[in-house]
Amino acid sequence: MALRDDFEGLRGTILHRSPLPSVDSVVHELLAEEIRLKSQVDKKTIASSTPSVFATPQRSMPHNQSRSTSKVFIDECAYCKEKGHWKSQCPLLLNKGKQHQQQRSQSPPLQHQNTSWKSSNQPQSGSYGVNHLAIPKRAMLMVQVDPFLAATAAACLLLHLLLRHLIGNRRPSRLPLPPGPRGFPLLGALPWIGPQSHAGLARLASRYGPIMYLKMGTSGCVVASDAGAARAFLKAHDVKFANRPDVVSARDVTYHRQNMVFADYGPKWKLLRKLCSLHLLGGKALGDWAHVRAAEFGHMVRSIGRDAAEGRPVVLPEILVCALANIVGRIVVSKRVFEEQGEESNQYKEMIVELLTGGGMFNIGDCVPALAWMDLQGIQRKLRRVHARFDSLVTRLLEEHEASKEERKERPDFIDAVMANRRGDNDGETISDANVKGIIFDLFTAGTDTSAIIVEWALAEMLKNPVILRRLQLEIDSVVGRDRLVCESDLSKLPYLHAVCKEALRLHPSTPLGLPHFSFDACEVEGYYIPPNTRLLVNIWAIGRDPRAWDHPHEFEPERFLAGGRASGIDPQGNDFELIPFGAGRRICAGKMAGMVFVHYMLGLLVHAFDWRLPKEEELDMGEKFGLALPKVVPLKALPTARLPRSAYV
Repeated sequence: MALRDDFEGLRGTILHRSPLPSVDSVVHELLAEEIRLKSQVDKKTIASSTPSVFATPQRSMPHNQSRSTSKVFIDECAYCKEKGHWKSQCPLLLNKGKQHQQQRSQSPPLQHQNTSWKSSNQPQSGSYGVNHLAIPKRAMLMVQVDPFLAATAAACLLLHLLLRHLIGNRRPSRLPLPPGPRGFPLLGALPWIGPQSHAGLARLASRYGPIMYLKMGTSGCVVASDAGAARAFLKAHDVKFANRPDVVSARDVTYHRQNMVFADYGPKWKLLRKLCSLHLLGGKALGDWAHVRAAEFGHMVRSIGRDAAEGRPVVLPEILVCALANIVGRIVVSKRVFEEQGEESNQYKEMIVELLTGGGMFNIGDCVPALAWMDLQGIQRKLRRVHARFDSLVTRLLEEHEASKEERKERPDFIDAVMANRRGDNDGETISDANVKGIIFDLFTAGTDTSAIIVEWALAEMLKNPVILRRLQLEIDSVVGRDRLVCESDLSKLPYLHAVCKEALRLHPSTPLGLPHFSFDACEVEGYYIPPNTRLLVNIWAIGRDPRAWDHPHEFEPERFLAGGRASGIDPQGNDFELIPFGAGRRICAGKMAGMVFVHYMLGLLVHAFDWRLPKEEELDMGEKFGLALPKVVPLKALPTARLPRSAYV
């Protein structure tokens, strides 16, 4: 916009500033200068005497001609369309202005206003800015806006918004979503899945394929149901899916995700996993604590021997969990949790089962976050009650641990090692009280019940197939003999025992859907578009029963893992995706080595030391109880009979 000649000085001052002031600031200074100039000429009210600050834009003319010459070629007036004068000299417009001024002079003068101007560029001393001006509001409307510039600005704004919308919602190369069932309003695909989620998702996969996308309520979820799909997510896109979703049902019981299992992938998780691997779950640490396993499993065998002598049946998961809890207790806090298997240990077992079952249920609050506060299924209330009991147990153990620290100076336990590293590492991460309790929660849940579940399923399958039980006993007898119990150093010499354990892990994985993964970013997997903020479930149960990977997938056949068998080279440590009971990738179970030792050692002892049969009134129920873990619906109850001399049990 052009300015009158008496504003050229101010114009030069503004243009030489660095950085250039904002438009609001320039208008502010021009209006202030207009008032200053007019106050020197006319003392009348500003509201009735202030002409336009801005001159009408004029057409360009040759540089060597003066604007005041009468010989300048004039096309036509922009107001009346007559030739021979400019718009600023138009008689019609001048007469109209005089009439307007006469009308205003007859009306009461406008009151001066104290308007506070707030600009990012505050006027300095000697500048043209003022803080409080008596300026009519109509003065702000005197700026003549070029219609072309206004239209251009509007078009640019619309284009920007359109591109932002398209780019923000664009799928890479317009890739399709993975196939999946149509969902119901609000519930999504939940009604198609059913209470046995692992089996329901496997049925859907048989129709829609190994990679499915479905809505769990209003949340997106992708499911991998065969080895190839699991490899694509947990190997090719391992980092993207290394996080955990903020599961409502697990938030409270994990001390607001301060444990290792549900922590997001990052420096804190790496520190917690490093401490667990170094002092508890790694190869060296397992060797350091071998004497604890031998002592507690020996105690378990002697307890079963007393029941066998009196002809009492044994509820297998109860006695297994008691032994495992005592192992974890001695390693973590230097204390046996239960002196004997009884009411207290059974309540602990029930508490762990409730935590794992409730934590694995599809919670409406997770699927429809807006409804989480209502707790429609009552899952949160139940889990909080159970967790309060668990927290009181952990608190008591930690208090007793602190009181006896002087006794452990020569042989510190796991918590001592954690406390010594509370200040953290080079990344600045530290260990809080919630982290300590969270790790203990992980060890007492994942470290006890999951291993007991595998041993229970293995023995139940062998009770269905006594030939397998007899063959395993013969193998152990041939290696160990019958004058002593099998020990941990014998395990590497028992290939059929390893085959039985692998088959139990294949057919009855302790975590059927693993633990959920989560990706914050969109990605492409196997030609499909995976949206951001998507949960990933890997159906480990379905992968282990895939008929394309396994012969007779629903039969318990350990021979498939022996030398010469089709699956002889498959190992469950996370590299062979046909068998991933511990998961795979960065979030593979940190306790996989310890879990394999527990399962092999316990099953070997039970089979070597006793013969087993069902009570006469009992029928073998092979039903599954779904949750984070997958125990039997009816706990295995069996009658043991000692098969070794009494001296072997001492």
